[in-house]
Parts: sequence; structure tokens; C-alpha cells
Amino acid sequence: MLCMTPHPVDRPDNGVVLAITFQYYRDLPAAMKFYESVLGLEIAIDQGWSKIYRIAGQAHVGLVDETRGMKNWAAVKTSQLCLRVRNVDAWHAWAKANDVDGLTDPRDSAELGIRAFVMNDPEGYQIEMQTAKPGH
Repeated sequence: MLCMTPHPVDRPDNGVVLAITFQYYRDLPAAMKFYESVLGLEIAIDQGWSKIYRIAGQAHVGLVDETRGMKNWAAVKTSQLCLRVRNVDAWHAWAKANDVDGLTDPRDSAELGIRAFVMNDPEGYQIEMQTAKPGH
């Protein structure tokens, strides 16, 4: 009888090289316009029906045509994209000037050590813009 000793497999130690959060859209061009014009993001990877935008560092958001992606569009969004910025009030003024949907007033959270507001992209994904308070 041959006894096979399991060989442990180690997790690769070269780390993650890119992070992408994918969101699914019925109107990809409208979503692209918002992420480019309002948020000022640039396409890092263009896959045709999937557009991947660099947020910062190795963090990216991918906009996917829901007719081609692995998931379907859903009316109820269960994720939020949070972007930490240097001046949340300036971003709020910009979003307001661009009539962004779902815009809230900026609020301070002593518990979290942030000042933040939220807004919606063209298909209802919530985006939180936040600035860290001094000492956080």
C-alpha cells in the first residue's frame, strides 16, 4: 500500500499586484462619462465592454456592461465605493455644481474621525467621499 503524504501548499508570497472592484451597468457610456467627468478617473485597462479605472495606487474600479459580465445589473446596490480625498468640502462643491444625484451634506463623524458626504453614480451605486480629521 502506497501512503501518500499530503504536501502543504503555501500561499504565494508575491502579494496582490492590482485590486479591482467591478460594478455592473445597463448604460456603460453614461457610467463612463460620470467616472471620467465628475470623478476625474482615467481608464487604466480598456477591455471593450469592461472599463477599468485607476482610483489610486493599485486600487481600481471596473465598469462592466451587464449584458456581457459575470453578474447581472441589480436595482438594489449592496456596495459603496469610498474615496478618501484631501478636501471633502471642495469635492462636495464640485458634485453639487454637477447636479450629482443623491448628494448629501458633508457631516463630521467624531467616532470615525472623518468628514464625509455621499452621492450616487448614474445607476445608483453610492460613493462616499471622505477626509480624515487631524490625528486620524
